Amino acid sequence: MGKRKVICGIQQVGIGVNDADKCWAWYRDIFGVDVKMVGDEGVAERMLPYTGGKPQPRYAVLVINLQGGGGFEVWEPRGRELNYVKFTPEVGDLGIFACKVKSRDIQAAYQRMKSKGVNILCEPCKAPSGKEHFFIRDPWDNIFDIESDSYIFLDRGKTTGGNNGAMLGVSDMDKSIHFYSSIMEYDKIEYDVTGVFDDLKCIPGGQYTVRRVMLTRSKPIEGPLSQVLGTSHIELVQRIVGEGVPAARKLYEGRLWGDPGFIHLCFDIRNMEEIRKASEALGHKFVCDGGRDFKMGEANGHFTYIEDPDGTLIEFVETFKIPIIKKLGIYLNLEKREDSKPLPAWILKCLRFIETK
Repeated sequence: MGKRKVICGIQQVGIGVNDADKCWAWYRDIFGVDVKMVGDEGVAERMLPYTGGKPQPRYAVLVINLQGGGGFEVWEPRGRELNYVKFTPEVGDLGIFACKVKSRDIQAAYQRMKSKGVNILCEPCKAPSGKEHFFIRDPWDNIFDIESDSYIFLDRGKTTGGNNGAMLGVSDMDKSIHFYSSIMEYDKIEYDVTGVFDDLKCIPGGQYTVRRVMLTRSKPIEGPLSQVLGTSHIELVQRIVGEGVPAARKLYEGRLWGDPGFIHLCFDIRNMEEIRKASEALGHKFVCDGGRDFKMGEANGHFTYIEDPDGTLIEFVETFKIPIIKKLGIYLNLEKREDSKPLPAWILKCLRFIETK
């Protein structure tokens, strides 16, 4: 049997900020992302179509919560002026509007964040799925959707886990459903509803009529890092334009990759060539290819990017080597592992020994 593409899950969401260390300190406190997989200062040389045609200095950290879920890749562009979005993003605007975060106890998470003085936009309420969630805004104006989710990898007593997916604005719902279900295999529709929703009224644009589709995966999680990443989903939102309802705007129009906001959604994968074939078959060629020799800090792998039908950047990362216990010089070579088989839990739990500051 030949190689096949393996989607291990959502590895991380990229977040552009003006101070990565300060931002991570806040995320570590509020979301419990206390394991720094990567910390690297360098130059983004392989994203030229999105960095003004020239390499751009940057500093980045990739942080995760071992309780389960994807991570945050916090990017700080350096040596240039940052371009902030010129308008207030509203739900349905094109791009990543909100990052979703797992919570095994939504009421406890709400009370803890309230006690921490977090800018909470609404009390917990039910989504169309029937599960409770609430929205917050971080100090950098990014919106997070805290969702009730029972998935736990390593119980560390925290009220929140890691990244649970994203809410993305789209212009053509059916085209976007086909894109995410065909390439990323988020092929199960959890709900498909249209209207004005009470659970969105606390966020900008929540007064508009929208179509909301929640996509999950029909197949079980698989791949070396899948037990840490866990389950996730993608919520697509299309604004129904009409009288008093403005057309959707692109969140990254006229700005560079790394500028403040949610810059990309990243999927952890195996077998990049099969990902390439699947993407090109749907008419989405790689817009950036970092090559198999890319290094970021003490990790290395192969990254590529495609655009979704509205130009939102989607990253694929095939990880080859990650640190397990840095102090002892112990690293894990994933190239020699079976593509679809999860790594033993005891190996992944060793990630808690990674330096966190």
